[in-house]
Amino acid sequence: MSAASRAAGFDTAAGEASALGHDFVRADLLRLALTHSSWANEHGAGQEHNERLEFLGDAVLELCVSQKLFSSIPGAREGELTRLRSELVSTESLAQRAREQGLDKRLLLGRGEERQGGRERDTVLSDLFEAVLGAIFADGGFAAAQRAVERVFAELWPHWEGKAPRKKDFKTLLQEACQHRFGALPTYALLESSGPEHAPLFRVSVTLPDGRVLLAEGGGRKRAEHEAAQKALALLGEGV
Repeated sequence: MSAASRAAGFDTAAGEASALGHDFVRADLLRLALTHSSWANEHGAGQEHNERLEFLGDAVLELCVSQKLFSSIPGAREGELTRLRSELVSTESLAQRAREQGLDKRLLLGRGEERQGGRERDTVLSDLFEAVLGAIFADGGFAAAQRAVERVFAELWPHWEGKAPRKKDFKTLLQEACQHRFGALPTYALLESSGPEHAPLFRVSVTLPDGRVLLAEGGGRKRAEHEAAQKALALLGEGV
């Protein structure tokens, strides 16, 4: 039994060898997926942590989501499928899925990382989600991973299945509006980032081709840029 297993008191009889709706044959894979490198470092567990499974899970997740979107929206173009996939597999989205599935409470985290708020940090939780999916793939193959992904994202698929692609995002709309009006594109700049690592705040600007500048803030740089683009579209009188 691994050091992580002993410390966690992992009990398969208590249903602990299940995650994302998958019952593990090899419970050691799930134990490894739930072990953060900070815990392994503090307990002398060497490489008994989830980074390799995270690497595997990242690739598996992209393929599972791509396959589902490809089969669900036959009329969507590549760009739209890419955008939809990006929304689903973003750091914020995966962290939320991890919380919904209770993975955050099962994560083995080092004391230092715990004190710094690691259990609430989106980056840590999104990596955890990918590691668990990687473990599911290693335990049950692609079919098991696909079932887990479709189950976890079940409430999101209906927004797209059998329907036309959703409207374009604010940055795309602003780009098209500026190209049409000015024959040039808007430019974005990061002005400032502040706040703790687990809850950063980004302040950005968007400069229109005619020189007007709009400012916005958000919990992520992309989010702030979309907010700035929305403000710019309103200034230009574009309906969104």
